[in-house]
Amino acid sequence: MRFGLFIPQGWRQDLVGIDPSAQWETMRSLAQHADTATTGAPGSDARHAWESVWVYDHFHTVPEPTGEATHEAWTLMAAFAASTERVRLGQMCTCMAYRNPAYLAKVAATVDIVSGGRTEMGIGAGWYEHEWRAYGYGFPGAGARLGALDEGVQVMEQMWRTGSATLDGTYFQVDGALCHPQPLQVLDGVGAGGGSAPSIPLWIAGGGEKKTLRIAAQHAQYTNFDGSLEGFAHKSDVLRGHCESIGRPFEDITRSANYNVVIGETEADVEDRLRWIGEHYAKTVPAKVEQTVRDFRSGPLVGTPEQVVETLQKLEGAGMTYAITYFAEAAYDRSGIDLFEREVVPALQG
Repeated sequence: MRFGLFIPQGWRQDLVGIDPSAQWETMRSLAQHADTATTGAPGSDARHAWESVWVYDHFHTVPEPTGEATHEAWTLMAAFAASTERVRLGQMCTCMAYRNPAYLAKVAATVDIVSGGRTEMGIGAGWYEHEWRAYGYGFPGAGARLGALDEGVQVMEQMWRTGSATLDGTYFQVDGALCHPQPLQVLDGVGAGGGSAPSIPLWIAGGGEKKTLRIAAQHAQYTNFDGSLEGFAHKSDVLRGHCESIGRPFEDITRSANYNVVIGETEADVEDRLRWIGEHYAKTVPAKVEQTVRDFRSGPLVGTPEQVVETLQKLEGAGMTYAITYFAEAAYDRSGIDLFEREVVPALQG
């Protein structure tokens, strides 16, 4: 199993109390930790704990908009590209409507150049209505948002794989947009006739069964949907059906999920972390504390290392081979991350 780590960027109230002048250093140091952290014995047996770091693509905080920091995703991508050396760089997930897809493809290709070929493109239709309207994007219905996702992915694929894109679509019109230099990465099975071509891996995020998962079957190298055992198995079956209907091997797509991790040496330690989450959210969104703690508590990866490993092993048996993890306390306390690296990651890596 592979692991990714969300870097706190403020969206989930996870930089509260840190002076704005110190927030970048907080984010940078965590990304650099993920870049170098290893598991196992020092030397030849050591393995990197984290394959990737991730941010969210949002402008306003959750669970409700506040005046707290929310750093912009693709600016952070460029900054992480320049300040790390190995770890891959992703967003979970970029909202298609927030940037013209030809422009977004150009931005991503530039980040790929700066990073030496480490960019991932997490992309989705978007959902946070408040920030859509606040930024002047309106808020079209789900069908229109998914239609824009489908067309936008086509534009990005053309830009990366051929160096230019043209599309006279319902939602986007692009006429000979150029993308040079193309990404450094070369992917198999994406060029003419299924050969190799420059490209950036596409993560189609979301579990919509009629449209989103069909778009994923057509275009994605990775999916990201429901991380519960039952939900993951069901969405996987739907994705398999779409793959079969278009003649694509289901095994070509890596299936991932996102997880809030609340981990402690003992169950009492886990309760202490949940209590801290409640106290932390009470500083900015007191009316949302009870629901927020309930949501964290109900997640699959809440417990001792042994319990978390057992859950992940069951999920791996269902085909979930890439876990993207979020630690609410990461900007203030890395002990949960350290415990996860020490006792969970090695059990799933080998």
